[in-house]
Amino acid sequence: MAYKGITFRKELHIDQIFSLHYFEYMSTFSFPGESHNFWEFVCVDKGEVTIGAGDAVHTLKKGDIAFHEPNEFHWVRANGSIAPNLIVISFSSKSPMMNFFRKKILRTDDFARNILARIITEAGNFLEGRLDDPYQTTLHTKSSLPPGSGQLIQLYLEELMIYFYRKYSDLSSVAEEKPDKPDKTVRENIDTEVFNRIVSYLGQNLSGRVTIEKICKDNLIGRSQLQKLFSKKSGLGIIEYFSQMKIEAAKELIRTGQMNFTQISEKLGYTSIHYFSRQFKKVTGMTPL
Repeated sequence: MAYKGITFRKELHIDQIFSLHYFEYMSTFSFPGESHNFWEFVCVDKGEVTIGAGDAVHTLKKGDIAFHEPNEFHWVRANGSIAPNLIVISFSSKSPMMNFFRKKILRTDDFARNILARIITEAGNFLEGRLDDPYQTTLHTKSSLPPGSGQLIQLYLEELMIYFYRKYSDLSSVAEEKPDKPDKTVRENIDTEVFNRIVSYLGQNLSGRVTIEKICKDNLIGRSQLQKLFSKKSGLGIIEYFSQMKIEAAKELIRTGQMNFTQISEKLGYTSIHYFSRQFKKVTGMTPL
C-alpha cells in the first residue's frame, strides 16, 4: 500500500528566548521599567506585585500572569509588605496567534504551573549562571547539557501559549471565568507527573544537601502541597524519601566495590563518614560494612 504522510503546520512558533528568570525579591523591590522588541511575561509564583503596562497599572497576585507585547514599556514593583517570587521570560514570536496575548492578564491553573515548573527545571540544565540574576542580558548555554534541553524549553513555551490560547480565546470575559475544578482522573495524572518530576529532580541532586525550601522553589510547588503529595504517593516525607534514595545509591556503589565508604559518603553529600554510617543503619538496619 502507498502511504501518504501529513506535514505538521506550526501555528505558534517561539523563535528565540532572551531571558528566563526566577526571582525572589525583597518587599521593597522596584524595577523602573524598559521596553524591547520582543514578548515578555511575568508570572507571580508567590506574593503580590504592581506592574505597569503602557499607560495601565495592575496588581498581580499569586497565579496571575501578565503579557507585555513588543515595544510596550513595562515596570514592576513590590508593594512594600509582601516579598514576591516572580517568573519572567522574554521571547520572540512572529506567529499571528500571539496577537491574542496583547494586553492580557490571565490566571494559571495546575496544568499551566506544571509546564512552568518544567521550563524552570530544564533551564537549570540548559543555562549557565543563576536564574535570579536581574542584570543578565545575555543567556549562555552550558558546555555540557542533556540532549534536546533547549528544544524542550522551546516546546514547553509553545505548549504553554497554545494551552492559554485554547483555554481563554473562546471566553467572552477572562475575568469572569470560574476557577477550574479538574476531575479526579485529571488531578491524579497531574499529581503523578509532578511527583515523577520531583523524584527525577532529587535523583539529579543526590550529591547535594537539598532543603524543602529549595525543592519547592526549583519545582514551583508549595510546601504543604509537596508534603501531601509525597505522603500520598510514597507514604514518606520528602526528606525521608530523599534519604532513602541516597542510601539506595550508596548500596549500589558499595556493591560495585570501586569506592571506599569515605568516597561514597563524600559523593553522596554526607558531612562525614560517621553521619553516613548512622543514616545507612537507620534506613537499612545494618552498617555499610
